Amino acid sequence: MVALDRLVDVLGGVGAVLCAAPRGRDVDLRGVALHDPTEDYPTSPSDVLLGLGTKTVAAAIRLIGTTNAAVLVLHGRQPLDERISAAARRAGVAVLLVDPEVPWSHLAGVVHTLVLGGTSASREHPGDLFAVADAIAAVVGGPVTIEDQQSRVLAYSGRQEAVDAARVQTILGRRVPPDVLKALEDQGVFKHLAVSDEPLVVPSLIPGLGARLVVAIRAGRELLGSVWVEAEPPVSPQRMAGLVDGARTAALHLLRARASSDLERRGESDLVVRLMEGDADAPAVLARLGLPTTGLRVIALRADAGEAEHGAALLAFERATAGFGWSRPGRSALLGNVLYTVLPCGENTDAARDWVRALSAELPSEVVLHAGIGGTATTAELPSSRHEADECLAVSAVLPSAGTTVSYDEAWSQVLLLRLAAVAEAGRLPSRGPVAELLRQDEENGTAYAETLRTWLAAQGDVRAAAQRLAVHPNTLRYRLRKIEQLTTVRLDDPEQRLALAIALTATTLS
Repeated sequence: MVALDRLVDVLGGVGAVLCAAPRGRDVDLRGVALHDPTEDYPTSPSDVLLGLGTKTVAAAIRLIGTTNAAVLVLHGRQPLDERISAAARRAGVAVLLVDPEVPWSHLAGVVHTLVLGGTSASREHPGDLFAVADAIAAVVGGPVTIEDQQSRVLAYSGRQEAVDAARVQTILGRRVPPDVLKALEDQGVFKHLAVSDEPLVVPSLIPGLGARLVVAIRAGRELLGSVWVEAEPPVSPQRMAGLVDGARTAALHLLRARASSDLERRGESDLVVRLMEGDADAPAVLARLGLPTTGLRVIALRADAGEAEHGAALLAFERATAGFGWSRPGRSALLGNVLYTVLPCGENTDAARDWVRALSAELPSEVVLHAGIGGTATTAELPSSRHEADECLAVSAVLPSAGTTVSYDEAWSQVLLLRLAAVAEAGRLPSRGPVAELLRQDEENGTAYAETLRTWLAAQGDVRAAAQRLAVHPNTLRYRLRKIEQLTTVRLDDPEQRLALAIALTATTLS
């Protein structure tokens, strides 16, 4: 089962648009049906109906009027014909419009996986994609790798015995080496993949890199990855055609994997949120996530990329949850534009910082990460670690000098000061008293009593040190301190009053 809202989010990646939703986006979907123009096929009120063969407005209206499915998926381009929209509103049927370039076979695979919760193509079971690589290798006649958009290896064929050095490094490192990437980019290979579905013969460009045959893996207009075959030219038309067919099959598997990944991410995210909110069954939740019960930290992370902030957050979430569950140290959830990760790193904050750096390396160069690392926590302390991580993330945003990654262990004093600033902003600090009076005097008379007092307190009462920081004579500083005592009721020889003054002045400055 999946909600319509989730189906729209996933299919949006291949050009789907929700054009009508008379019952809202939270409708639960439990089944998938295919429309057959030659015979009536029964549907249920919770089905997604794929409207194959519905090529005209009249056919779409007729289908809407005769089905009791919750959602109808149609091929077409925006905007949706108003007559179809009106029929959908009358019947209470949601309508999803999908780019006609996305094959029905791709749509069926993704919808089936999402709605029925299939996992055959999940990241935990990537064997099907390896079988696709083997099949392509058999048809085209050369070792095959299937790679994603970031040139990371997703699968490879079994025929890898007599391959060149670049292929060996690619498979062992699970990604294309940097020097090979540069050579391919300089040759214009990636530009070709971005715009063309035609296979491309890539000659030997650098030592250790033999000739390649490459074709894009695409769903509609979206580039999902590429298929690479080590093959010396000339390449026959039959082998070229086999490569194109193999890429189409790989696209179906990648779309199914994306849908399964979405389900897995949603399940992981829900469990992580339960932990951070102090779930009573937290030990069982940790066991399901494969995490220990002690030595945990919560990391709060924001990905900044200008106007594309939300897209950057989604990309960071995708990268943080990519790969096999057992190979990832942490478990993550995306709440709004903040990515939360529960990381088992104990007292060592270096491990948490290394995780942030590794994630940053996976993102485009224009994305800047700001991260807050909460204190180490047991199961019951995870809500506190999450709160600390949020506050450290705020420190990173408010105080640039603190750096882009802030740990509670090292920045607890700055966190405390921000808490005091929040108290001040909420109006919970006294609106009258010595500090308020000094600030009023400074504003009305152009004096610097508040700054003088703040500097003297920061210098632990050392008149000469404070005078040097203020660039005034020590006698001038002493005169100002006497005036402060005359203008207010404060006693600067009282330790409690000095502490209260330091807190009030700091909170006022930050607020």
